[in-house]
Order: sequence, then structure tokens, then C-alpha cells
Amino acid sequence: MPFITSDQVQPEYDVAIVGSGAGGGQMAYTLTQAGLKCIMLESGRSYNPDTETSMFQRPDQMPLMGISTPDKFFGFSDATVNGGWTVPGEPYTQASDKPEEQFWWWRARMMGGRTNHWGRISLRNGQYDFKPYSRDGLGFDWPLNYKDVEPYYTKVEMLIGVYGTNEGLENTPNSPKGVLLPAPKGRASELYSQKHGKKLGIPIIPIHRAVLTKTLDADKIPAKLHPKNLSAQKILAEAMRARAACFWATPCVRGCNIRANYQSTTVHLPPALATGNLDILSDAHAREILIGKDGKANGVLYINKKTRKEERVKAKAVVIAASSGETVRILLNTKNAQHPNGLANSTGLVGKYIMDTVGASVSGHVPALENLPPHNEDGAGGSHFYAPWWLYKEQLAGKLNFARGYHIEMGGSRGMPGGRNPAPSDFIKGAYGTKFKEEARRYYGSFVGYACRGEMIPNEGSFAELDPKVKDDYGVPVLKWHWKWSEHELNMALHAAKTFGALIEAMGGTVRSKQVKTGHDIIEPGGKIIHEVGGALMGADPKKSVCNSWNQTWDVKNLFLCDGTPFPSNADKNPTLTIMALAWRTGDYIVEQARKGNL
Repeated sequence: MPFITSDQVQPEYDVAIVGSGAGGGQMAYTLTQAGLKCIMLESGRSYNPDTETSMFQRPDQMPLMGISTPDKFFGFSDATVNGGWTVPGEPYTQASDKPEEQFWWWRARMMGGRTNHWGRISLRNGQYDFKPYSRDGLGFDWPLNYKDVEPYYTKVEMLIGVYGTNEGLENTPNSPKGVLLPAPKGRASELYSQKHGKKLGIPIIPIHRAVLTKTLDADKIPAKLHPKNLSAQKILAEAMRARAACFWATPCVRGCNIRANYQSTTVHLPPALATGNLDILSDAHAREILIGKDGKANGVLYINKKTRKEERVKAKAVVIAASSGETVRILLNTKNAQHPNGLANSTGLVGKYIMDTVGASVSGHVPALENLPPHNEDGAGGSHFYAPWWLYKEQLAGKLNFARGYHIEMGGSRGMPGGRNPAPSDFIKGAYGTKFKEEARRYYGSFVGYACRGEMIPNEGSFAELDPKVKDDYGVPVLKWHWKWSEHELNMALHAAKTFGALIEAMGGTVRSKQVKTGHDIIEPGGKIIHEVGGALMGADPKKSVCNSWNQTWDVKNLFLCDGTPFPSNADKNPTLTIMALAWRTGDYIVEQARKGNL
């Protein structure tokens, strides 16, 4: 009986896991395959892509032809239900009324969390990314190295399935031979960008994304991941055989009922449930962590959203993987005589140094891409190509006015048209009937877009605290956000805008975005990229950090934070793959401690 109600909760579990996304899903998989009894609490509703995802549905078959609405920002095909930057009954507040000092907080509120709608870009952090302070004297170093995480990057890639290529570029780690799945072909705009990017020294290469371009090797991979666990091998082999290769049937962000892309609900949770060692509670809004007289965590106090009653689950250890903001909120709301300022907060650092990814984008029109023969370039639901950061040497030599890098994501070509004009109105103004169709065919697919995804350096002005007055509908104090971009991020955004303009012009095109003079003109709001990390930094010194290198809080030895909260930095690589790699590493550590009787 894996999906349970509050009255079916067992007297005690080995581990309680708060959150069902990348970190929580990976943790549940790792622990249950090792035989630990776990309960997972998800604040949102239950969700099953196998039955809730409509494949083969064209935009013209969707409400409003799939375009975005206030409650569906990313369009009708986005998987998120009941979540977003605003959640009814669950507000958050801002410390400033200035837009540039406000944080957009995305909460998924559904089984699988953000893994249901994310872009599935799966990039490894490099050694520079784990030791940024040692390179430029800014921010913090991680208390571990690339070599500590590398085996777990490989395990995660083998488990979830990641396509891409090994290019051997600086601080862009290769995967072991045979781990990556074949990369899909580049789209027309991506190939044209690659050709002209070479003139500017920009290395445009296949991206790494968690989508199956061929079925996983269920005969060999399980034995490699679980060499001494025959039960886990059998369960994983069956789960892998239940996944089909992508055939470009629906947007990845909608979810995938053939399980071709990675989401926790189809890749992590089914094999975890198959062990019989996992119970899942949905609509369970974690309020605080329960602490025993011995100072250890012994469970979770949560609100049953359906009954609005307080309930408890008991466990020998607790893992919080609720996303950085929500994890901070739970820690700060856990106050008692032992922890008057919030749980694991003896340093006062809980909620501090929260980061997002730097975002900035530019679009343009490229005449060379006009009048292409009709063809379908929907592809694997997202980018096939990207450009990793390439100016490390120039940066180290002090030739740039910002300290960290960004990668370039790109869009364009002829995807399935939705509920918008096939070309901007100024291109087809006055055209009707046959003329309109001719102009649409001419221009559709001739527009390109480039987006910066850059590293933010942690700063003291970006943090979250509890609002002293405002509570959500369940009586839980909400977060108040403080936000600040430093000159490094603003200068990076301006550099990206100039780079994108130069690339568009090199392609013979013209920039269509607004004129940019400063970084403030183009940088996206904090939180807009939905990559928030930090708030409970890991470190080597318990007086200067919240967690150690095992994601284990210094103050409470059986409490682990396994989302992005412990990140001391936020590299330009998307954080999800690193969250999963660290969660698997921490899961192995928890299993070892459980066998020693230390939980």
C-alpha cells in the first residue's frame, strides 16, 4: 500500500523524506533499494504522467492553442498544476517594493516537484565550479572536489538517461565512454548558429539533456549500478524496460507517459515503490521537524491539506528536499529551546546566500533561414545544441569585468506552431488571405533566440527570512525575500547581450530585442530562471556553514538537506544533475550509518 493516507502511517520509519522532486526522488530510490523503510511527504497533489499526459496533442487541440495564461505561465502543455510563482493560499512577501530587489519564487506543489516541467538540461559541474573562491577570491569553495562527485554524476546519468557528446572543453567534464546516449541532430537554426559561432570563437556543441534517444541497456546497467544487490538489479531492469525512446511526440515539459524523459514520477519513484519500502503521503504540508530530547530529529510535523489537521510521522532520520526556499522555511519554523533561531541555525546562516541563475535573452531575424522547405523540427522538447562558457583564460587574465561565466541556450527553427502569429505582426502587417499564407511560410522558422544562463556569486543582500506577520492558509509563517544582483551579474548580462547581437549579425541577421545599455535593462528578476539554491551552505568549518560535505547538518547529525540548499555556489550549469548526484552520495552515506546503528 505505497500511496497512503494519514491514518495509514506506520509507527516509525527509518527515514522521512520531505519532497518528491530530484533530491527527494533520488534519495527515495537509493535508500529503498538498500532496504531502508521510508516515508515521503509531498506538499502538493498526487500526479501520474502515465495516465495524465496526453500524447500526440497538437497546439490547436489545446485551450487557447496552448499559449500561456496567468495560471499557466509556460503554456497549457506545462505539467505544473496548482503551482507556479503564485500558489493560492500560500503567499510569500518581499522586503522591497523595487522590482529589481524582489524574488520570484516558483513552487511546483505536485508529486515529482519541478522535475515534471524542467528543461532537463543535465550539465556536470567542473572542478573550477567546486573551488570558485580559490580561483578569484569571491564567494565560497565547496568542501569537496569534482573527483568526490564524479562517480555519482556517472551513476545518475546511467540511471536517468542523458544524451550528449564529450567535447573535452575546459571545465566542461566528459562522461565515461558509453554513458551518454546519442545526441539528436541539430536543428537548422542551431547548425547555422554553430557555423557562424566559430567566427566569434563560440563553441556551439550538442547539449546534455535527460531524454532517451535510445532505450537504456536494462541487461547491463542495473548490475553496474547495484553490483551486489540482485533485488535492486531486477527491479531496475524492469523499470528501464518500461521506458521507451523519445519519438518527439509531445513537449517534454508536459510530462511523458512513455517515460522517455526524466522526471521523478516516472524514473525514481516507480522502482522505489517496487521495493515495498516506500510509503508516499501527498497533500502533506511540512511545517517543522520534530526533535527529541536527545537533540536528534525524530520525525516531521505536517498539515494534512485535505483535513487541515496537524499530523506527525516518526523516523530515525529526516531528509529535507523541498527546494531551497521551502527547506529554509521549514528550518526557520522549527523553533524550540534547543534551537531558538530555527533548526540547524547556530551560525545564523539558514536562509542566507540564496542564489539563482543569471538570465538574459536576445532575439533576432535571420533572412538566410527564410523560405526553407516545410519540415518538422520539434525534436527532443528543448535545446539540441548549446555553448558552454568559453572565456576562462580571458577572465583569469582580468580582461572581463565580471568574475564568472555563462552558457548559451538557443531556440528557433520550425517547431509546431501554437496560438500566436507564425511571424511577428510587423513582418506580415497588411497581409491577408493568400498573401498572409505566403508571408507566414516565408518567415516562419527564421527567428532565433539566445539566452544567457550564468553564475551568480552569493552575496549578503540575497536571503530569505520568516515574515513576522504573514501566515499561509494553514497557519504557517511565510517567507520574506530580499534580493540583490551584484555588478558581476549585471556586467555578465550586458556582455551576453552584446555577444548575442554579434552572433545574430554574423549570421546576416538583425537584432529584434530592445536596445540594451546596462545590465539592468536585460537581466531577468531573481527567481525567474527557477534555479534557486543556497540558504544552508555546506562547508568544512561548522562555525561558518550549516552542512558538511555529506549534506548533513552540523547541529543535528541525523538531519540531511538534499536539494540545492547546501550549494555554496551556483555554477552556470543547471543545478538538477548535481542535486541528484549529491543526493545519491548522501544516500549511500545514510545507508552506511544505518548499518552501523548511527541513525
